[in-house]
Amino acid sequence: MTPDQIRLVQDSFREIVPIRVAAAALFYERLFAIDADLRALFPVTDMSKQGAKLMASLGFVVHGLDRADTILPTVRVLARRHVTYGVEERHYPIVGQALIETLAAGLGTAFTPAVREAWEAAYGLLASVMIAAAREDQLAA
Repeated sequence: MTPDQIRLVQDSFREIVPIRVAAAALFYERLFAIDADLRALFPVTDMSKQGAKLMASLGFVVHGLDRADTILPTVRVLARRHVTYGVEERHYPIVGQALIETLAAGLGTAFTPAVREAWEAAYGLLASVMIAAAREDQLAA
């Protein structure tokens, strides 16, 4: 990611924070609309608490993009935990699509092509690190 992309992601995320509860709800709505089978990964989860966790994790990653080396170990741990929840590699593109659609809805006209590209790069980085960590665990097992 370029410094400009990092700035775009961080600046646009600041616009999402005030609507984080609605954004999280929209994210899960989009996620389950894209792939209803993913609902099974949240069998008894309080979705408002889950949404708060999502937004906290997203905030952690977004604010750490300019120092990725410090957040990547935590991202790897998160990936390994997600494997225990049943998350598979094939789910990452679906999550990415739901995230981009949520951001587009939440940011409206502020979700410019440059902001979209920056978020796609950020998610691509995050997903690739998480997928690699999950694969490492599978190889070690």
